[in-house]
Amino acid sequence: MFGKGAMELAEGTSQQKRQVLLFFVFLGGSLVGSETLRYSVAEEMELDSFIANVVKDVGSGVEDLAARRARVIFDDYTPHLRLDLQTGDLLTNEQLDREALCDLAEPCVLHFQVLLENPLQFFRAELWVKDINDHTPTFIDKHVLLKIPESSAPGSSFQMESAQDLDVGQNAVQNYTISPNPHFLLKLQDSGGLRKYPELVLDQPLDREKEPELSVTLIAMDGGSPPRSGTASIRIVVLDVNDNAPQFEKPVYEVQVPENSPLDSVVLTVSATDLDAGINGELSYSFSHASRDMQQTFEIHPISGKVHLKALLDFELIQSYIINVQAIDGGGLAGKSVILVQVVDVNDNSPEITMTSLSSPILENSPPETVVAVFRVRDKDAGENGSMVCSIQDHLPFLLKPTFKNFYTLVTESPLDRETRAEYNITITVTDLGSPRLKTEHTIRVLVSDVNDNYLVIALASVSSLFLCSVLLFVAVRLCRRRRAAWEGSCSVPEGRFPSHLVDVSGTGTLSQSYQYEVCLTGGSGTNEFRFLKPIHPNLAPQGNEKLVEESSAFLNAFGFS
Repeated sequence: MFGKGAMELAEGTSQQKRQVLLFFVFLGGSLVGSETLRYSVAEEMELDSFIANVVKDVGSGVEDLAARRARVIFDDYTPHLRLDLQTGDLLTNEQLDREALCDLAEPCVLHFQVLLENPLQFFRAELWVKDINDHTPTFIDKHVLLKIPESSAPGSSFQMESAQDLDVGQNAVQNYTISPNPHFLLKLQDSGGLRKYPELVLDQPLDREKEPELSVTLIAMDGGSPPRSGTASIRIVVLDVNDNAPQFEKPVYEVQVPENSPLDSVVLTVSATDLDAGINGELSYSFSHASRDMQQTFEIHPISGKVHLKALLDFELIQSYIINVQAIDGGGLAGKSVILVQVVDVNDNSPEITMTSLSSPILENSPPETVVAVFRVRDKDAGENGSMVCSIQDHLPFLLKPTFKNFYTLVTESPLDRETRAEYNITITVTDLGSPRLKTEHTIRVLVSDVNDNYLVIALASVSSLFLCSVLLFVAVRLCRRRRAAWEGSCSVPEGRFPSHLVDVSGTGTLSQSYQYEVCLTGGSGTNEFRFLKPIHPNLAPQGNEKLVEESSAFLNAFGFS
């Protein structure tokens, strides 16, 4: 099927090409199984751990798996599993780390296909990787300094950094507690997603003159069995009165950043104000509740409020960021805002071509629609940048056909003729629709093998010297019995089953002919010799007989029968 974008691309080019626009949709039909096969495995399982047996799922006998070249192909081209063709068992090909494969995404699903050939079939499948509690909650900053004015009213809350846990679901951080103390309680707040962060809530007033400093321990616990926990030490310094908290210009900042922005690029500048004077009006900017990845990607200048890039962006990995930012004055009061960073895709990934199978040579009498190659294409970009057009050269007896998802087959379109052309170099070109347009080419060599489809007409069939000698020996025996009837220069007249004085020689092989020769036995000086006088060709037209007689006699007499 050709998409509208592909047709517009084809118009205006001087050389018309057959093009197929890749849409990432599932095709129906007999090539693709109607149901998605689903398997699951716990992460960190040993190599060659049993997952499932696919024989019943694919509807084929175990003896057919090897014959049909059964195999599994993952969307990320990594062989996480392998298929045992002797048993049909699906086995782990590596230790699967759910956090490395899916980060915090839940569920962690790896998509793959089970592919069989002759006939070509695809079965969609999913591998669900289950999380185990193999990570401990960790605070990025294990020692926290918190400055709180003594005038803070009971009920005032102070945000704490949340703990990081690479596990997900029940195995992720589930709860926070603090060590017993006379002034603070702990409250959990929702950050807008699945994660929660802790806040210290002032329960009893502070008195700097009585207690200028105090310490509490913040504890994060996950929901695993048994649970794991991590701690952070909080040092609280009680300050004199500061009655104005910083205020940002905007509660939410939104910015779009191209993914190819260079390092140290300024993303945006945030700004806050504080009505207090002196140290209580001096502001310091920082991120709050920032994950390790966030801190590795962005940084904020504590004085100017400029947000810079510390690492390159990649739209194909992360499309957006939510950054919590705070401005803290010299008295310890904080104002809050949020930065929404939208990563803009650029066409920075060329299409990829992966050959799955190639049949070469192919018979020249192969019928149309014979599968020559199966391959897969993909582009990591999104939108128009990820849409692709797939084509081959014109004026070739081959065409491309989309089969399943982003798989294509190269098939014959018309009969082949090895005698006309015995080899084809076919260049597969995949071009995306981004700006600038990127393309990838892959050339395959297809040989055409010969079949016996041409008939050679010959006047005389060549026979082996052994066969010819056998015939002549047989004739000699029959003729020698009648030596008394021979005279010098005269021809013998054989009797019996041979007709008159003719020798019958039949050629063998795919194309056989029958030949008869007139033979005479000559004697003189005590020797007897055979002479082929002339051949008789019952199947040849009369014209040109004289030349054939001369050539045939010369050929046979060359063996010493003169």
